[in-house]
Amino acid sequence: MRNLHDWASGLYALLIYGFIFLPVAVLVLFSFQSGRFPIPPFNGPSLKWYEAVLADDKLVAALTNSLVVALVSSAVACLLGFLAAYGLARYKLPASGLQRALITAPLTVSYLIIGLGLLIMFNTFGISRSLWTVGIGHTVINMPLCFAIIYSQMGAHQVNVERAARDLGAADWQVMWLITAPMLMPAILASYFLSVTFSWDEFIISFLLSRFEVTLPVEIWSLLRSGLNPKTNAVGSIVFLVSVMLVVILELTVFRRARRS
Repeated sequence: MRNLHDWASGLYALLIYGFIFLPVAVLVLFSFQSGRFPIPPFNGPSLKWYEAVLADDKLVAALTNSLVVALVSSAVACLLGFLAAYGLARYKLPASGLQRALITAPLTVSYLIIGLGLLIMFNTFGISRSLWTVGIGHTVINMPLCFAIIYSQMGAHQVNVERAARDLGAADWQVMWLITAPMLMPAILASYFLSVTFSWDEFIISFLLSRFEVTLPVEIWSLLRSGLNPKTNAVGSIVFLVSVMLVVILELTVFRRARRS
């Protein structure tokens, strides 16, 4: 009976992982297909479509734009989330519960609604759509996540250390940046890398708030509009590789440090 249970559990896990990773495996496999159509039989391996991606100025520019927007907007979202978490956790503010609810409210709202609201606001104030507006949109959707992660890790033991630092003559800004921030570094890094991951492949807000300078998901969508393009397999594989690298970095820098502590 135990062997049957182990066999069934293994089969179930295999089906779950196959359901998740099989489409990605097919995508990566046919990115090395030498023919134009990603259909059997497999002809390859070949790097011609990766070379075509790197030779496409629009795709390279979109890839660069996605990296810049992801890295910068995630840093801003992480900073704002940390400041909001520190203020609400360390000071008695009026209606603090309501303020926490308002900050985390965008997590429950569709990205389509947020994107349309930002688009209307930018049009009202005469702000042209650009990478700046895309970055603002990504900051809006990622800041609540950063706040929730960092706020959840601000415990009472940190308060005692902060009080000791103040007793030794440290100013409030020194306590925040030299004491609190280093203690919360695993949560800060986790929120940052998660924000980068979400921003990296975000499409709806990037599509609504961009115009001439677009991010990689928007450029991939433009390619697919004209029909099946084999370069999309190579681009998708690059996106998947970057996401995997972010997860590996997150594991090495945050979770391993948290387990050691």
